Amino acid sequence: MIKIKRYPNRRLYDTSKSHYINLDYIRELVIANEEFQIVDSKTNEDKTRSILIQIISEEETSDRQSLLTNTLLKRLICFYGHDNQDYLQEFLEQSLSAFIEHQDDILKLNSGINKNSPFGLFSSIVEQNMNMWSKFKTPGDKK
Repeated sequence: MIKIKRYPNRRLYDTSKSHYINLDYIRELVIANEEFQIVDSKTNEDKTRSILIQIISEEETSDRQSLLTNTLLKRLICFYGHDNQDYLQEFLEQSLSAFIEHQDDILKLNSGINKNSPFGLFSSIVEQNMNMWSKFKTPGDKK
């Protein structure tokens, strides 16, 4: 695992390569599926999550197309502190993992379905997600 230190001046230092790095470097680590941890240089507190959120924030405000729409962000915010927060977290993680694992199949499906219906792929994905979501319902849930 690569250990990265975050200094009070917000500079990041890759201890495995002994050099300072930037957020683009960390983004590349994520894309390469490298294991890393970012810690505060003084307290050793884990800062990985805050740096990853910072990268997402910068990506969302760049000139590229946004991944997280305002509607999606609003809906996610509603789940903070909600009883189903843990279920949603697990659902999102597993849905994204399944999407990544099967993205080639989904692209093939997309090209076949879009010939017949522009919403066919979307419907298929929603159906798969709903099937996965139903696995996470607690026995007392009625929704």
